[in-house]
Amino acid sequence: MNFKKIITLGSLVFLVNACAYMQNPEPEVKRYQEPRFNHEMPIALKVNKIKVVSEFVPSFTRPNLEHLFPVSIERTARLWAEDRLEAVDFSSDKIAEFIIKDASVTEEMEVSENIIEKDRIIYRANLYVVLKIYDPQNLSKAETEIEAWRELRIPADSDVAEKEKYWYGMVDKLFDTFNVNMEKNINQYLNMYVDNSDSIQTYD
Repeated sequence: MNFKKIITLGSLVFLVNACAYMQNPEPEVKRYQEPRFNHEMPIALKVNKIKVVSEFVPSFTRPNLEHLFPVSIERTARLWAEDRLEAVDFSSDKIAEFIIKDASVTEEMEVSENIIEKDRIIYRANLYVVLKIYDPQNLSKAETEIEAWRELRIPADSDVAEKEKYWYGMVDKLFDTFNVNMEKNINQYLNMYVDNSDSIQTYD
């Protein structure tokens, strides 16, 4: 085989491989973004500023696996505070502190007792947040808290793409619940710090 034939054969192989690549592209990886709440009216607080603090430290070891989720519960909580809380009294000394205590996810294997049923994995997402309003001048303080959680069961042999889809839906629903309950708590227990609030503070 002469040099010219070798070049021609090499070009032909390259062309075949290129066509195969074009016909069978790699599946596109689904990208997820943290849920946002900037389409809702912000809660106007009569404070000078709002501080977001996270006390949650991920362990990066099982049974915890929040670090594997396509969206972060901790970051979504930060974004919730950014979207929903607004400081409106800049002449005040009061400060609102949004403290993320827990933003974890754990997993547990559920072994089926029936041989025809698949084993399942139970995921539990936890979110614990405290909203504290205080005046450093006179040491007055008021606070409310929310502990939200959600469980998910999926087949143990689900692939990564399926898991990420389920995980994202889990976080999305967790924050739907958190959003409603935190706003309710603020209007009930911190109403004296909500601008133009017409709620009446009550105690259960």
